[in-house]
This record gives sequence, structure tokens and C-alpha cells, in this order.
Amino acid sequence: MDLRHTDVVKYVGMTGAVSGAASTVGAAAGSGMPASAHTQIGGESSTRARIARLILENGPVSAAALSTRLGLTPAAVRRHLDSLLAGGMIEVRSARRPASRGRGRPAKLFVITDAGRSAFEHAYDDLATGALRFLAEVAGPGAVAEFARRQVDELERRYRPVMASAEPGAKVQALAEALSADGYAASAIGAPGSPATAGGEQLCQHHCPVAHVAAEFPQLCEAETEAFGRLLGTPVQRLATIAHGDGICTTHVTAPSLVQTRTTTASTTTTPHTATTDPGGISA
Repeated sequence: MDLRHTDVVKYVGMTGAVSGAASTVGAAAGSGMPASAHTQIGGESSTRARIARLILENGPVSAAALSTRLGLTPAAVRRHLDSLLAGGMIEVRSARRPASRGRGRPAKLFVITDAGRSAFEHAYDDLATGALRFLAEVAGPGAVAEFARRQVDELERRYRPVMASAEPGAKVQALAEALSADGYAASAIGAPGSPATAGGEQLCQHHCPVAHVAAEFPQLCEAETEAFGRLLGTPVQRLATIAHGDGICTTHVTAPSLVQTRTTTASTTTTPHTATTDPGGISA
């Protein structure tokens, strides 16, 4: 979305060891460059930024998984995790232990916090929010909705060739990859529950560059959701958003086969027969 390119920077106040990580992470997200491009600048803080980004994109995640992913020793990863915890950028959750595993200390999983997520944001929120408030006051709420649709039109135009070339069963994954390339840290997973109740997939966005703006102007989320439906060619429903305090933005994508089944069922339903009379008085 073009809102990400206003060239206005608002620094998020962080002190201590995590300040370098926050600035490096923010630079990686703000520039659109992968985090790996920043690891050569800043040593310790760059490694910490990579860990924070992996937690953002893959959390909840264990220290062992981070160690394997980064090729670092568990001790090195734990040192960075301790710094991120101290800075409030991440928090710990306990993994549920299967009953078959018996007793024992539950594994620690790490997730990003609101403060950590803020370090990835482009920090033009105040200007963008003020501009939309002015637009709403001068031209009315409808103008904000039209603005949101115009912004999403560009995103939809760029994604359409990607979606057209994707295999029928891989369109949600293709959309997730396109969104990730634009900094949304997206993933596609099967919807929870049985196939009969789930009937599709979930598109998850672990990062939203306009979350604080969308908290006041949900038209941005609504326009984006509508675009997802058009790109995927199937009904979608937004289940959760970062803008409203949820951990991730989650969109349920209805399975195309389910839509076809419903359409077929509807078309074969018997309709009431209406009697007509011809000029000769014979009922038809």
C-alpha cells in the first residue's frame, strides 16, 4: 500500500541492548529489504534483529528452532532472547505438552509483543491518521472508503499476474508469498477443524504496516479483504486483525470446491411452478 512510502519516520523509543535491534529491524521492514541484507551491519544487534524477525514471522517458536534456523549455538540464541525479553520485544508462552509425553517442564515458546511489532513499523502513523481524519471531515466517510479502495487497487494490480499463474490449489500460498514480499510476513495454513466444518484455508498476516491507522479507519482492512476475495476468486472472511488487538490478521478463505457444491445444490433445487393461461383458456 502506498501509505508505506511517505518518507516520514517516527522513532520508537527503546533503550539498552535492544535499541540496536529495534532500529535494525525497523530498517529491514521499512526498506523492504530482507533481514539478511542487514545482518552484515551491526553484528550483535543485527543478529538480534534477525531473531526478532523470525519470531514475528514464525512465532510461537522455540529457542531450539531458532538455533537450527540461524545456525547459532543454543547459548548464543538464549543470550539474544534474554535481551529481547528484557526490552519487552518478546514474551514467553508455555507449549502444551501432549499427554503421551508424561510429566516434565513445558517447552518455552517465544512470541512477539506489541512493542516488538512496533519496531517493524514504518512510523508514519500520525501523519497518515491525520490526513485521513482531514479527508473524513472535509469529504465524509465515503471518501475514506474510496481512498482505501484506490490504495488496494494498486496492490491488486501487481498481484493479479502472480495469482493467475498459480496452481488452483496453491493460490492462497501464492498470495501469502506476495504479501510477505511486501513486508506483511504472511503464511497460509489449513483452517482448523474437520474438512466439513473448516472448508478452506486461513491466510495469516503476522505484520501490518498500517495497523495503527486501520485501528481508527477500518475501511483499510475492509478494502484489503475485498481485494483478497477478488484475487482468490472465492468468498473470504476476516476473522481477526492486528488493528483490533489480535496477534495476527487472519482471513478465512472458503474452499472453491465448497462454493461449487453450494452453487450446484442451489441450481438443482426445484422452484415453484407458476401456472399460466394461454389465450385459449388452457392452463400451462
